[in-house]
Amino acid sequence: MSRLFAIGDIHGCLDKLDNLLEQIPVNWERDKVIFLGDYIDRGPDPKGVVQRIMDLKAFWPNSIVPLKGNHEEMFLAYMQGDHVPFISQGGDKTIESYTDEEGHFFCPPEHIDFLQDTAPFFTTEHFIFVHAGLKPGIPLEEQNIEDLLWIRSEFINSSYDWGRRVIFGHTPFNSPLIQKNKVGIDTGAVYGGRLTCLVLPDFNFIFS
Repeated sequence: MSRLFAIGDIHGCLDKLDNLLEQIPVNWERDKVIFLGDYIDRGPDPKGVVQRIMDLKAFWPNSIVPLKGNHEEMFLAYMQGDHVPFISQGGDKTIESYTDEEGHFFCPPEHIDFLQDTAPFFTTEHFIFVHAGLKPGIPLEEQNIEDLLWIRSEFINSSYDWGRRVIFGHTPFNSPLIQKNKVGIDTGAVYGGRLTCLVLPDFNFIFS
């Protein structure tokens, strides 16, 4: 039986990601690894994290599912010249990561393409995977992208049933938030916490 491995917010913590990837028992021929977004900002190696996921997807294109986080959205907007609070939200670490020894900032086109191609959500028969969450009372296909990437308390405090359990990141907890209709797996890796992987349908957690 195939399994799903959902990984929470990495935020440039490449060491924790590599450690986690060494631990998870993925069968690359049949399983899927779903990244819930926020690969960049705040941590020491955003560029390295993006490259690692790109390399995995290049080797296992049907097994890697990278979703978009609000930090990817801010970075892409920043790259297009939009005035967004990117730098103040940890974007300085991403700029530094993409700056060479001579002080030149350069984000490779393939990295931009990868970030642009990340999906807003991913679904299976029993689960919805999304970065931030869903607005209560609204079907998945009618959700606003801003809510998918940014929503917090309105979603977290809701008992609304979307018909499938929602697996999300974005809002950090000391340990995974487990509720009947949702599971939050951002455990603050960049803040000194752990990087979390939820294994489904086993419903086991692996930490780095």
